[in-house]
Amino acid sequence: MRMSAFMFLTDETIGPIDLAVGLEQRGFAGLWVPEHPHIPTKRETPVPPAYGGGDLATFYLRLLDPFVALTAAAAVTTTLRLGTGICLLALRDPIVTAKEVATLDHLSGGRFDFGVGYGWNADEFPDHAQHFEDRHRVVREKVALMRRLWTDDEASYSGGGMDMQPSWAWPKPARAPMHVWLGGNGRYTMREAARWADVWYPTPSAADMAAEIAMFRSIVAEEGRDPASASAAICAAPADAGLMESCAAAGAVEYSVALPVAGRDEVLAALDSVAALRDRVFA
Repeated sequence: MRMSAFMFLTDETIGPIDLAVGLEQRGFAGLWVPEHPHIPTKRETPVPPAYGGGDLATFYLRLLDPFVALTAAAAVTTTLRLGTGICLLALRDPIVTAKEVATLDHLSGGRFDFGVGYGWNADEFPDHAQHFEDRHRVVREKVALMRRLWTDDEASYSGGGMDMQPSWAWPKPARAPMHVWLGGNGRYTMREAARWADVWYPTPSAADMAAEIAMFRSIVAEEGRDPASASAAICAAPADAGLMESCAAAGAVEYSVALPVAGRDEVLAALDSVAALRDRVFA
């Protein structure tokens, strides 16, 4: 099981360059960063319990753009994997985003993993001309369209209210196929991941994540897919030895530890602690 890091990068935290270098120096596999392009001030949507509940943390208001931040990280590393954890695809143009994904993967030498999610904050959707209730279908269709752009020399798409005329688009991702990780918890997201994603990427909100991973694998088989064609990974997890061990034993391919939303010194100190824990658990 790979050990990676997840962090809400903002204009007030450690920067992506120092963080990426620190992760690679300490032998971490990857860096995952989330996305919220804006947060409307009306704040009508409650924060889900899986994301902490209560009041919305102020760092949501200051997040860096994930693709720009990860490009900076890619430029100063050679082995560190880079991922959106997660990209709010329902709020994005799929053709432009497909170009960003392919370009970042191309420039990084195939080190990018595309994490997507449905989004939980309904307040954001109207400003992007989207309906919160449609987000599941919209994300599924946009991923299907983007996969055409990444693989076909002459790509076209029609379905779910989305149409793209026959088109050319290069570069293609350096690694084919581009892996799509579907983030989120709950049975609906688990089943959707089993149907069309390469990796299911939940936060560890259930009491027994090993049982959740086993259930996901059974659903993959129910959906008629080879269980080896879809994996599970853990997003934004605590630095907990027991949870690390149980997820590894259950076959999770990656465990990303949530880092403090803090400055350089505090984050690098946290990385030292997590690296020491990792080395003890998997010695």
